[in-house]
Amino acid sequence: MIGKVLGNRYEITEKLGVGGMAEVFKAYDSLLQRPVTVKVLRSELNADEEFVARFHREGQAVASLSHPNIVNVYDVGREGDRHYLVMEYVDGEDLKTVIKREGPLAPHRVVAIARQICDALEHAHYQKIIHRDVKPHNILITRDGQAKLADFGIARESNAATLVQTKSLVGSVHYISPEQARGDTADAQSDIYALGVVLFEMLTGSVPFNGGNPVSVALKHIQDDVPSLKERNPAVNPEFDRIVRRAMAKIPIDRYASAREMARELKSIKTGGGEDGELADSSTQVYEPVRVPRKRLSNWALVSIIVAVIGLTVGGFFGLRAYLHVPEVEVPGVEGLLLADAQRELERVGLRASVSEEYSTEEPGMVIRQDVKQGSRVKQQRVIFLTVSRGPEMIRVPDVRGRTRDEARARLEAAGFVIGEEKEITDELSPSGTVIRTEPGPNAAHPKGGEIRLVISKAPDPVLIVVPDLIGEEEGAARAKLAAAGLLAAPDVRERQSHEYPAGRVIAQDPRGGAEVSELSEVKLTVSKGPGPEERSVVVYASMPNDGRTHVLRIVVTDLHGEREAHVGEYESGERVAWTVRYYGRARIQSYIDGNLVRDQTVD
Repeated sequence: MIGKVLGNRYEITEKLGVGGMAEVFKAYDSLLQRPVTVKVLRSELNADEEFVARFHREGQAVASLSHPNIVNVYDVGREGDRHYLVMEYVDGEDLKTVIKREGPLAPHRVVAIARQICDALEHAHYQKIIHRDVKPHNILITRDGQAKLADFGIARESNAATLVQTKSLVGSVHYISPEQARGDTADAQSDIYALGVVLFEMLTGSVPFNGGNPVSVALKHIQDDVPSLKERNPAVNPEFDRIVRRAMAKIPIDRYASAREMARELKSIKTGGGEDGELADSSTQVYEPVRVPRKRLSNWALVSIIVAVIGLTVGGFFGLRAYLHVPEVEVPGVEGLLLADAQRELERVGLRASVSEEYSTEEPGMVIRQDVKQGSRVKQQRVIFLTVSRGPEMIRVPDVRGRTRDEARARLEAAGFVIGEEKEITDELSPSGTVIRTEPGPNAAHPKGGEIRLVISKAPDPVLIVVPDLIGEEEGAARAKLAAAGLLAAPDVRERQSHEYPAGRVIAQDPRGGAEVSELSEVKLTVSKGPGPEERSVVVYASMPNDGRTHVLRIVVTDLHGEREAHVGEYESGERVAWTVRYYGRARIQSYIDGNLVRDQTVD
């Protein structure tokens, strides 16, 4: 994976570790130019739909959270068969590593870390998100001591209607609540119980319950009393024991009602830790009383003590005043700026930025929202939450080739696209009304809400055919002419008496001859059933050339009965011939002498 680029943006640079569900890598975000953490679902789990859904649920759950003590999830994606999450890169180590190295932590550090995790849980619970796997492994400590809750990998929405409970143990068994161990629904109090276990481990260096196998540990969570902190670490303040026992109460209703309530209890503990925990009283320290032999103090000693007490009191007053007096500054407007410019603008007035991302039509890297309005006055070092554009969400174009226009539109709109221009072209290989292609093409990455153009197949333009004139044709010949022209004779042929055409000849047609119709159109025929025209005659005259030679006269008649020779004969030079020609209906009579046409006449 090292060197691979996911989503055309995240270059894998280093492997950080392997978990039960995913491999964890450090990567570089080339768009926003910052390091990120990438979790890639283990390949053997890709076929398990439950694991894939659970993996994506982490991204969906945490993407709705924005808090300085929660590791931000920036992106959820898929590259081929790899599912991955992109998260904030935390430069530090997990709390489990810290405890293993240092053992029990100083009280002020315990309070500081626990209160920050309380704040994170309070924010998540307010958003109806339950973590369900709070443990030191999932608490990251930055180099400046900030605690961040990570890995909402088995988180769920507390009002999710689709959750199915199983008898399997979800989460890590050493930090599991009794109700989770029994297979019941986890809620906010389950997270508080787990935080109580983490608090116990920070104070003693060990978990409260151990066993030979996970089941025995789970049973101890259900049945056994919480071990005494004093027995594990005699130096522990008894107030911690009270808080741990309440957080780890067997019955959820006996625990703290909220993470905020637990944070208030932690705040009340005097640890004397100074600024390291950022929670201790900066002006007053409590010391164990020193017992000395009772004797009368000298006046000088008494005066010295009074002066010291006054000095401590005055110093404490001014120290507290200095601690509480933080200058106010005016919040600049950074919406519309690129992230780097926005951060510089905030830092210029002493403010800090916490960044989350969302898809937007704005330029990637541009600040599209700030949680505190421009011109508001806030304390210096206040965190301003910025929402930065990731650019438009890119999704794959569904393959709708071969589908009808309506089917294609429905699928594309369901995928989140808008239907743009439609173009129709003739394509002999595609049925009319189906999609030939989309622009962009199938599986192309395209902005969600973007336009998809459709290219639709249309029927070829009809071929127009001129109907032949069939009047006077015999029915069989008429049918042959229609077939040769790419037309059909209607199966039902009407018959009608005619004195103009003999029986069997076409006397009417529909459409008429010369009309233009589509290929394979039908033509209706009406055929004569007789009696037909009467025989007529006409005398044809011809004069032979006076050249001293014999000549051949040929007379051809074309009428309703077709073309035929009416007469052929030899005649002397200069002879004048008169020949009677019989015909039916309108006729054409042509006279030829020695093969040359000498007369062409039409008679009725």
